[in-house]
Amino acid sequence: MGCSRIVILVYIFSFFSFMWCLVLAGDFRKDVDIIWGGDKAKILENGQAIALSLDKTSGSGFQSKTQFLFGKISMDLKLVSGNSAGTVTSYYVASKGAMWDEIDFEFLGNLSGNPYTVHTNVITQGKGDREQQFRLWFDPTINFHTYSTLWNPRTIIFYVDGTPIRQFKNMKTMNVSYPEKQAMRVHSSLWDGDDWATRGGLVKTDWSKAPFTAYYRNYEVQNCVGSNETCGGDGSSSWINEGIDDSGMKRLKWVQKNFMIYDYCNDPKRFRLGLASECVANAVS
Repeated sequence: MGCSRIVILVYIFSFFSFMWCLVLAGDFRKDVDIIWGGDKAKILENGQAIALSLDKTSGSGFQSKTQFLFGKISMDLKLVSGNSAGTVTSYYVASKGAMWDEIDFEFLGNLSGNPYTVHTNVITQGKGDREQQFRLWFDPTINFHTYSTLWNPRTIIFYVDGTPIRQFKNMKTMNVSYPEKQAMRVHSSLWDGDDWATRGGLVKTDWSKAPFTAYYRNYEVQNCVGSNETCGGDGSSSWINEGIDDSGMKRLKWVQKNFMIYDYCNDPKRFRLGLASECVANAVS
């Protein structure tokens, strides 16, 4: 991996009695804690990259030192190459407790030559079941690609290399729960999910190929501190008011038409008591 030069910028703006800040961070030594896996998680390139490994004894993972209410999180990942069946590379933000909130990217491995599945989910107050899954339009094991999550008071958007692939809007006026009260941390891990990850668990992890390794770099967080109603309310922080413009909507529809392989809103057999409220609202709109 080539070493990337990261510039760290901090802007602080006082808005009445509240404060927002934009932080572009680039040193894993300062920004994250290794929370499991011991030496299977290695910080490389003077803090500019992390390698997570998985073998039959253990996976590995890290989490951000700071937590935040709303933000835009980006990271470059190069996923496990070769026969990655059964492995799960996760990258998400989450709060704690029984009524936790969580916004998930999970990358489900596959047999050599077969595509990864990008598994996304939004969990609010401990309730998930909002999965959408995608294929990618490139091989994510050859080069680094940027995966981003925007989370602001209006919407959650999942991006791949700047292209939106999914949007989950704040529809609390329609009694759809939305994560807006609990601060979250960034988490990432590489773990064995062969009971479900590849073809519903039919394809198991081939431990003769271990260790499996995924690489991360260019960790960037634009985060908000203070009131969720006034943070960046003057428009000085673009991400706090960010949505999908007409050009982005065309790209979103292109991805969902050509690369989406599962949508919980199109699975009435699974949800026999009725689809989620947001699915019905989106179908009407």
